Amino acid sequence: MHKFMRAIGFSNLTDRSAQRKLITDVVLSAPHRSYAASGKGTVLAEFCEDFAEDVGIAVCGEFEESDKFAYDYYYPYLRGTGISSSEDVSVERHADKESYAGVCDDIKVGVSLIFYLQNMVPYVKAQNENLLPIRGTTLTLSGLSLKGTIILPISKDDRQKEKVQKAAMNRNQLIDAARKGDEDAIETLTLEDMDTYTAISRKIQTEDVFSLVDTYFMPYGVECDQYSIMGEILDIALRVNRVTKEEIYVMRLSCNDLQFDICINKQDLYGEPQIGRRFKGIVWMQGYINYPAV
Repeated sequence: MHKFMRAIGFSNLTDRSAQRKLITDVVLSAPHRSYAASGKGTVLAEFCEDFAEDVGIAVCGEFEESDKFAYDYYYPYLRGTGISSSEDVSVERHADKESYAGVCDDIKVGVSLIFYLQNMVPYVKAQNENLLPIRGTTLTLSGLSLKGTIILPISKDDRQKEKVQKAAMNRNQLIDAARKGDEDAIETLTLEDMDTYTAISRKIQTEDVFSLVDTYFMPYGVECDQYSIMGEILDIALRVNRVTKEEIYVMRLSCNDLQFDICINKQDLYGEPQIGRRFKGIVWMQGYINYPAV
């Protein structure tokens, strides 16, 4: 049973017979179907059906030589909006099944961002046709969360916001230069980190940590595509799972200058989300690679 099914409104799906029926219904009635030759005399297939706007289930498997579909696995998804990153993405296959992980080194995040690849069929097709690597791709990120908290924003005036944006821009330029081997940039970043650590260590004695840290994005647990995040809410939509009638919050966040959508069951969110407030929680990160039109 996929534990993130709860995030898209299937919190009561605990019976395996109900799960099999749901998967069968998706395979039979999915409006979005995609296929690719797997190179083993079989055809890779993916069936996607939305149960709320941009929120649904993908069922993956193979058609054997007898044209019989062999179910392999399924996963819940949130189809993101907008462009999260324009950096190049590398893709690796998971060891246990025909699914893929993407890796994006976006300087805004500060770590190698690993995500679960949603549109694996276009990637497999490009791989079969020896078109990889494809340059000029963009990345649309999204995340599913099982538990989250709404936190009030840090009060900042226009001058302070402009100062923060300028500091973030300068830091990104330094990180980019440091990656290229600029020793002065590496030294400057090291000194800045030491100053930040000293300042926070002093202020944390009398102030709350969430009044000092505006947003963060860092790996969580042992699974490489799960992250602990806190980001500013840019947009909110309340959607309803058409089968279970459970309500789902879909929020667009800005986290370390990285923008992406997240989805969470309303009953798992503590607090009232509003634009400008912050979301704090654990997310399973997914991504959709936008290939340039040929």
